[in-house]
Amino acid sequence: MRVAIRPRPGGTQAFVSRAEDQFQPVEGYMRFADRRDAGRRLAQALSRYRSLHPLVLGLPRGGVPVAAEVARELGAPLDVLVVRKLGAPGHPEFAIGALAADATVLHHDVIRQLGVPPEYLDRVIAQEQEELARRERAYRGDRPAAVVRGRTVILVDDGLATGATAEAAIRVLRARGAERVILAVPVSAPDTLHRLTPMVDELVCLSAPPDFRAVSLNYDDFSPTSDEEVLACLHERPAASAG
Repeated sequence: MRVAIRPRPGGTQAFVSRAEDQFQPVEGYMRFADRRDAGRRLAQALSRYRSLHPLVLGLPRGGVPVAAEVARELGAPLDVLVVRKLGAPGHPEFAIGALAADATVLHHDVIRQLGVPPEYLDRVIAQEQEELARRERAYRGDRPAAVVRGRTVILVDDGLATGATAEAAIRVLRARGAERVILAVPVSAPDTLHRLTPMVDELVCLSAPPDFRAVSLNYDDFSPTSDEEVLACLHERPAASAG
């Protein structure tokens, strides 16, 4: 996988990696005021996709404000792809896997290293299935999910740590027949970029600090995103506008 550093308007740079290229280490650092700021900067790096008429999908909750800015810049419809992180015992922010409506991703090596009991795994999956269904109802109601088959899809999150949530989302999009999947994030752990690149057609990332510790540390304001904010973003550019 090659990672190219490409200047963008206003000084923004993007690390663009493709599965067919040879991997080289990524180094870079960029700080963001908040998710909207990150989305505006990410949109600059994605401007060349406007002519492909993509569908932009945000990973709720935090990825949706970022995705909303991308969709606005590209003149693209916006929808959510609901995926739930499976948190480690005592450390819910540390992912041992992720869950979507039609895909489950488990990090078996991490589960073994942490000694996660099977009963804990069963319990957390059941809990997250309930929350996933609740969010689907809250964000979409009776409206069906946007059709991805045969489309270019830009999948957006506010950052990648382990990448478990993004991996589950990518698997869902492949299963649903997306023609092209582009994963776009403001910041990521470099080793996660390396792992996820073969799964997508292109991965665009603005910042990959070699000393990455957590997504939140790259933002001045990383306040939790509410359901109300997600809904407001979806009302700005509804997927139905895609025709």
